[in-house]
Amino acid sequence: MAARPTRPAHPDRPLRTGTDRRSLPLTAAPGAVARGREFTRLALRAWGWLPAPDAEARAAAEDVLLMTSELVTNACQHAAGPYLLELTRHGPLLRVAVSDADERLPVLRPLRVPARPGGYGLRVVDRLATAWGSEPVAGGGKTVWLEVVRPPAEP
Repeated sequence: MAARPTRPAHPDRPLRTGTDRRSLPLTAAPGAVARGREFTRLALRAWGWLPAPDAEARAAAEDVLLMTSELVTNACQHAAGPYLLELTRHGPLLRVAVSDADERLPVLRPLRVPARPGGYGLRVVDRLATAWGSEPVAGGGKTVWLEVVRPPAEP
C-alpha cells in the first residue's frame, strides 16, 4: 500500500466570490460511504440544492448523492480506501472529488452481462455527470472527480 500523499489543507471557507469548498477526511473504516453521502447531503442543503424546489432539481440532487456514493465505494473496493472527499461549488457548478492512495487511474469498463452484479459505478457516473475524470496526486495516489450543473429553477 502506498503512503498517503500530503495535500494542502482546504478549510471550509470561500475561495473566491461564489465559490465554496468543503472537505471530509475519510478512512477505509466501515461507514465511509454513508459518511460521505451524509456530508454531501448537508452541503447540498447549505448550498440550496435541498430541499429541491421541483422534480428536476430533486433528481439532480439525488444523482449527486448516488454518484458521490459510487466514487467513495470505488475507492473502498478498488483502492486502499478513500482518504478525502472534497465538494466544491462555484455558482451552479458542483465538483465532487474523492482521493485515495492507489495510483491506478479508473477505467470505464465495457458493458457487462446485466445479471452480473458490480462494475457499474463509473458507468453510472459517466451517464449522470456533466464531466468526470481522474488525475494523479503529487506524492502518489489519485483523485477521481465529477462535475454536475444545477438545473435552473422552474418558473
